Amino acid sequence: MVTTLVLVSLPLLALTVLPAQQSLLQDVNQDTVRRAEQQESETAAAPNQLRTVILDAGHGGKDPGTHGRYVKEKTVNLALVLQLGRKIKKNHPNIRVIYTRSSDHFVDLYERGAIANRNRADLFISIHCNASPSSSQVYGTETYTLGLHKTQQNLDVARRENAVILQEKNYQQTYKGFNPNSPLATIMLANYQHAFIGSSINFAEKIERSFRRNADRKSNGVKQAGFIVLWKATMPSVLIESGYLTNPTEENYLRSEEGQDEISSAIYKAFAQYKEEIETSD
Repeated sequence: MVTTLVLVSLPLLALTVLPAQQSLLQDVNQDTVRRAEQQESETAAAPNQLRTVILDAGHGGKDPGTHGRYVKEKTVNLALVLQLGRKIKKNHPNIRVIYTRSSDHFVDLYERGAIANRNRADLFISIHCNASPSSSQVYGTETYTLGLHKTQQNLDVARRENAVILQEKNYQQTYKGFNPNSPLATIMLANYQHAFIGSSINFAEKIERSFRRNADRKSNGVKQAGFIVLWKATMPSVLIESGYLTNPTEENYLRSEEGQDEISSAIYKAFAQYKEEIETSD
């Protein structure tokens, strides 16, 4: 009779908690705490585990990014990020995948890195599309890490991506007077990712290699430039330029289902290789 009473009462726990049930809840809570402590202990015992990845779809909302004849950059970026996220979740269900945006809305550049830091992410991947104002024949992929630009082209890409801050409120206070149009301004960004530059370059190289091997894309290589979105992310971070929307052939590829699947699959394969490498290293 007592057993029947408890079973009937369980659905009403939200309304009434009897003394015996309160004791049961305390036991459950204690068990939950013990499990949490056990998980923390297991995490501490495996410091190389890649547990959380931040996926950042560049631009969004009032900021369309660059564009081709038919498609805006923000749309392609979001499609690639969501596909990449699904591939990671499917093959690695224990990894937390966090999006800086999962719909068409504007996110300040500083907030993207802040999301990664708040969630103690192990990897930050920002996906973009490129543009060449001078020629519609330029094409190919390139992956950036934070650093000093070595060519005028690298600087131009960083300037274009960083110009987004001009659409943010109080950007001068937020970015401490940073002027995206000043070549000297990018120098101040170079040292922030110094502790992670080796891992960032390692991952970037895997991405570009995967583009060549798994998506048959022309790779323009791994480059460095001063990107604000990578500025204060306290983990290995890369910014991927998946192709040129100013090239008609590449635009058609990037807006197609096949192209988006190939690009996101290539990034995923690089991610899986990077994950395995760091988790098996001493």
